[in-house]
Amino acid sequence: MQKIRLGMVGGGQGAFIGEVHRIASRIDNRFDLVAGALSSDPTRAAESAVELGISTDRSYANFADMAIAESAREDGIQAVSIVTPNHLHFPVAKVFLEAGIHVICDKPLTSTLEEAVQLTQLSKRKNVHFAVTYNYSAYPMVRQAREMIAAGRLGSIRVIQIEYAQDWLATDLEANGQKQAAWRTDPAKAGAGGSIGDIGTHAFHLSEFISGLRCDSLLADLESFVGKRRLDDNAHILIRYDTGAKGMLWASQVATGKENGLKISIYGAKAGLSWTQENPNYLSFTAISQATQILSRGGPNIGGMASAASRIPAGHPEGFLEGFATLYSDIADLILGKVSIENSLVPTVEDGLRGMQFVDAAVKSNKADSSWVKLVAE
Repeated sequence: MQKIRLGMVGGGQGAFIGEVHRIASRIDNRFDLVAGALSSDPTRAAESAVELGISTDRSYANFADMAIAESAREDGIQAVSIVTPNHLHFPVAKVFLEAGIHVICDKPLTSTLEEAVQLTQLSKRKNVHFAVTYNYSAYPMVRQAREMIAAGRLGSIRVIQIEYAQDWLATDLEANGQKQAAWRTDPAKAGAGGSIGDIGTHAFHLSEFISGLRCDSLLADLESFVGKRRLDDNAHILIRYDTGAKGMLWASQVATGKENGLKISIYGAKAGLSWTQENPNYLSFTAISQATQILSRGGPNIGGMASAASRIPAGHPEGFLEGFATLYSDIADLILGKVSIENSLVPTVEDGLRGMQFVDAAVKSNKADSSWVKLVAE
């Protein structure tokens, strides 16, 4: 099988999400990590490259040099993974797009809506693939839910309830120098959204991915409960979808007792379903006047989407890393031309743009005394 030559920006020593991306890229043996600008600290970047087996001549002090050098090599990288804090997504993605290199970017797409629009336009002009790692969309039972709704099993969708609740920012970690908390609560690095940008964008994308509906407008109540925190750590958002369906989204990082509580329930005229990320191999489905069914990954009555995203037999748990790996494999198929963008489930730059439209609209709504705001300004 042909492997894709991969570069990485960010993700050096001590970085959580960079290691996740590296593991995901290797699980199905679709990528080789051959180059990187792994840290803004030259010493740490060099040490990280050695640890990862990247040759010294392909370990770069900055991402701009990396894009120039790699695009000039006959064996240069074909794709780059961007695993930096949010404020660097735009300049890094821009320079690699301009070099004609496919981009795999962590979410949210950028720090501002204006930057997201620019990247969307640039990727189209350069005709390269741009994937945004909304990884929960690649879980087997999430794809099962999507397939069931598309097949009409739920009937017309009426209500979508989604929550993403954590408690890791329930105290003032950023004041004590905790690195992840520091940048995620800093508007200069995270952008205008706190919890809505960090986890709310995941929930928002999942609601549209599974249901097939599109948010038309929203009403947001954002709050910063902890100390002098400058960005929201809790959000309650009402959503109106393009079909007339209604939704509620709760994103919180101060929900004491919640570790990674992503859950979605969708209710239609004929049936409802529910999926929980902390128990990801099962999907609850209830038709009107019928007993609830618990569908299991790898079990009977599972559709093609879920089956294609599974690797091991039923009863053996698959989760976060495997979902990320499925996304990377889908991206590899796109890059190698094995599937068209129209038939791919990979979240694209357009999905990333919608995530930034969601953040922008939520912030505007909150500032306007929680009034209704169109997701896309007319």
